[in-house]
Amino acid sequence: MKIAFIGGGNMAFALIGGLLRCGIAPADLHVIDVNEDARHRVADQFAVSSSAIIDTALARYDAVVLAVKPQALKVVATTLAPHLGTQLVISIAAGVRLSDLCQWLGGYRRVVRAMPNTPALIGMGMTALAATAAVDASGRQAAERIVGAAGAHLWLDDESDLDAVTAISGSGPAYVFYFIEALQEAARRLGLSEKQSATLAVATFRGAVQLAVESVEPVSVLRERVTSSGGTTAAALNAFDVQHVKEAIINGALAAAARASQIGDELGAQ
Repeated sequence: MKIAFIGGGNMAFALIGGLLRCGIAPADLHVIDVNEDARHRVADQFAVSSSAIIDTALARYDAVVLAVKPQALKVVATTLAPHLGTQLVISIAAGVRLSDLCQWLGGYRRVVRAMPNTPALIGMGMTALAATAAVDASGRQAAERIVGAAGAHLWLDDESDLDAVTAISGSGPAYVFYFIEALQEAARRLGLSEKQSATLAVATFRGAVQLAVESVEPVSVLRERVTSSGGTTAAALNAFDVQHVKEAIINGALAAAARASQIGDELGAQ
């Protein structure tokens, strides 16, 4: 499978690196980016070809991954439209809906929308996918192969669910980092060094997450097993409840979902 990437940002790098690890040859990958530094970076790191413009050479590729900023996607899609034949188009631009993208592509509908997250940079991403009805089984398999190079994937029947995905897995790593920051700050206030605080907080998250992954029990049961009545964990969780921490996290995720929907409206109205 030959794949062209339009845009050379971090997510494109994550996918390219993953595809190369999965056995795709560098000669089968190409990056198009107007930024010369980005082109040099991708050539130096991955030894894949690059160019500055979208042109007829795209006819050689089976799939085109749109990895540009959402605000730039309309111009890119309009430029890309005349060069599409049968290629699968995958957009990883947040917020841009399939209906708008297909319109910008001149009615082309072999399109998949993907919502990855930053752990893709280390091959542990989570990507949700939604496709138009024009994407057949082989197209879905191709999309799975591309995003699967950077982690797990999940197909959605309803594209509107991508707003929820954005709020949970798309923005979710930031919530985790936020909580890690808080634990590190608590450790420092308790007298531990910067290095000790970081080591404890990160290792605790890593171990707890892996336990949740490997356990057949729900996380609520795992939490209860750490919590003894009248003990230290109970004291912490009681303090969280008094401060409505769980509700604040839920409200934050709901706010993220609402903003994702709003961004889609704004971009579609442009």
